[in-house]
Amino acid sequence: MTVPISRRYEPGTLIIETTWAAPRGWLVVRDALTMGLWQQNSSEAPTGLESDQCIVRTATCIDGHVDVRMECLPRFGYAAADGHWEGGELGGATAVSDGLTIELTSDFELTAADSHLGGVISLREDESCFAALSWSDEYGGPRSAPEAAERLEATREFWRQWLRSGRFPDHPWRVHLQQSALVLKGLSHAPTGAFVAAPTTSLPETLGGERNWDYRYCWIRDATFTLWALHTLGFEAEARHFMRFVRDICLKDPQLQIMYGIGGEKDLTEQTLDHLSGYEDSAPVRIGNGAFDQRQNDVWGALLDSVYLHAKALGEPNEHAWELIESQVEAAIAAWEHPDQGIWEARGEPKHYVSSKLMLWVAVDRGRRLAEERSEDGLVDRWAATAERFREEILERGAQGGIFRQHYETEALDASLLLIPLLRFLPPYDPRVRDTVLAIERDLTRNGFVLRYLVEETDDGLHGEEGTFTICSFWLVSALSEIGEQGRARALCERLLGSSGALSLYGEEIHPVSGRQLGNYPQAFTHLALINAVSHVIADETRDSRRGTTAVFSEMGGVRAGPRH
Repeated sequence: MTVPISRRYEPGTLIIETTWAAPRGWLVVRDALTMGLWQQNSSEAPTGLESDQCIVRTATCIDGHVDVRMECLPRFGYAAADGHWEGGELGGATAVSDGLTIELTSDFELTAADSHLGGVISLREDESCFAALSWSDEYGGPRSAPEAAERLEATREFWRQWLRSGRFPDHPWRVHLQQSALVLKGLSHAPTGAFVAAPTTSLPETLGGERNWDYRYCWIRDATFTLWALHTLGFEAEARHFMRFVRDICLKDPQLQIMYGIGGEKDLTEQTLDHLSGYEDSAPVRIGNGAFDQRQNDVWGALLDSVYLHAKALGEPNEHAWELIESQVEAAIAAWEHPDQGIWEARGEPKHYVSSKLMLWVAVDRGRRLAEERSEDGLVDRWAATAERFREEILERGAQGGIFRQHYETEALDASLLLIPLLRFLPPYDPRVRDTVLAIERDLTRNGFVLRYLVEETDDGLHGEEGTFTICSFWLVSALSEIGEQGRARALCERLLGSSGALSLYGEEIHPVSGRQLGNYPQAFTHLALINAVSHVIADETRDSRRGTTAVFSEMGGVRAGPRH
């Protein structure tokens, strides 16, 4: 049986290269969502260009002789309907279902039969073939192997030119920062600037379990981490574009949701697709996300911290942004007395989650800082007093035995509390911070990786186990660095960097025994947490004190992000 022997991204690109060993030869296959042509002699990096809505695959025989078979069986409406091919002559064919048309072009001699389209071609050394699937009336696919190669070369140069526009440290781990930057750019929606949490739905957190969610949306919770990473790595255009998306959806409707569609859509009603069995029989398969209308009080802190970070990086907020700031700080204050579903979007009873209280404190604290810059003295005094009142309650009710807990009525731990030193709620040398970080490292780790909580201690409204949350493990790296445990931080980070597989991609979770990636994949905000963790370790290695890069990060308001259901 012919099997792939290696798979990688071409360095500095999002072009996947797979090498196959056939009985009589070797084949290299390259796949890419191709980018529209741009002025390659321009001094500006291509930042906002849309793809040409075409997937191109080329195959090249590099030794011997290889017979290549191509088959395409499109399924529409989440596999509820077959496509019907028209054409099939040399060059291309189209499939249509419910008004949606896709076109396949190729240098195979194609044979079409209802929903099946296929062909066979024989390649000898240095010969190539191609197939391209497009769904755009504007662009269309290549018509020859040389044109397909040109599309790939333009796409290759697009990614490398974009990557050259960033800022990366002179360190062996810069490659991990660059790969994560490419992932983030690949998960951005060029027309609006939104970032999807992941491009997939219903990849399970536990094989055969029900913890399967649709992540193809943009979470406000993750805005600060996104902006921090973009500004830190030098991608200012993407940061502006994303902040414009956040600002516009908030100005259209001040009733803030925790997530939106990539076009700003608000209605993300969840439904199950019962005709699908799910990945490795992990049902249900869901589209939409039922958490979109949950009360999650941390969203105000994420929003205000984002505005604060962006203002610090690029200048004062404009008048429209100030109207947004004032209204959302007041909304955060009004939310203080209400329990919520928390950062993990639990589907059990609402609680007074400590991480949510912390983020409400962040909202008022960052609002106070922004008001100071405008000399809004009355608001500064009132918001400062409110922030202090919030802090006192968190310290009184959120910590037991000198360790911060999941919510006010429990002694359970929660990995979201690793954000405390990053939020600058308390200094990292405070014993409560150190003891909380070390307690999570001791009691919430499995085989060295971090669980978000113990399912038997938490009413999340679900059944079954889950893997270790990779984002929490990267948070632990940053938190260990913050409290002065640089050696342990580096050791954990190095282990995490070795757990991503050949493509250097991360899902939401890692199985604590097998090391298998679990959950939707790739997970954008796991890569954001990676950027933060790696930056902490590099700062530890390259500076004699904590006043260097890490101090700059903290001045910008801390960093955070949370997985979601």
